[in-house]
Amino acid sequence: MRILAIETSCDETAAAVVERDVHGMAHIRSNIVFGQMQEHEAFGGVVPEIAARAHLSVLDKVIRAAIDEAGCSLAEVDAIAATAGPGLIGGLMVGVMTAKGLAASLDKPFMAINHLEGHALTARLTDHVDYPYLLLLVSGGHTQILEIAGLGDYRRMASTIDDALGEAFDKTAKLLSLGFPGGPAVEAAARNGNPLRFRLPHPLKGQDTLNFSFSGLK
Repeated sequence: MRILAIETSCDETAAAVVERDVHGMAHIRSNIVFGQMQEHEAFGGVVPEIAARAHLSVLDKVIRAAIDEAGCSLAEVDAIAATAGPGLIGGLMVGVMTAKGLAASLDKPFMAINHLEGHALTARLTDHVDYPYLLLLVSGGHTQILEIAGLGDYRRMASTIDDALGEAFDKTAKLLSLGFPGGPAVEAAARNGNPLRFRLPHPLKGQDTLNFSFSGLK
């Protein structure tokens, strides 16, 4: 089985071709990613409207590049998948409507994919990890600890009660004028910093929980 996958949930336009062999193992045949760093750098963060327009301007080329690198044609794809959420609504609409249009024109199935489920299952694809496994999911909008027992079988063991870690990184970088994207900039600055210079709060201190909290630190 060969699937064309489209990702437009935030500020990167991506397309990939993934195949499953006769033994049930998945293989990434192509993975094309087009970043939007230059479009958002002046604003110190991702602007949803700009992101959506950037997706629209390059998605066709990204899909074509993914198909070419995989050495197949669109007609040889068995299904079209796209991130359907969570994410920025404008970007999601660009990806989903493009995928639906391709699926309809090629008479192929359309698969709507949950962004977080994609994160959760990536370890299976890249490192062939067996079920069950424990996953730390950290992104711009989510911070969770999950038990992955099988496809569609997930248990959330902990989550942030306020802000996501990625969001805290980005907003801290903006406050300190470290540039965009914020995560790498904060990491680089922290390497040369003094961890004892400031007394930072200890979120959820003394509470019997695995949950996270980053609003006070941010």
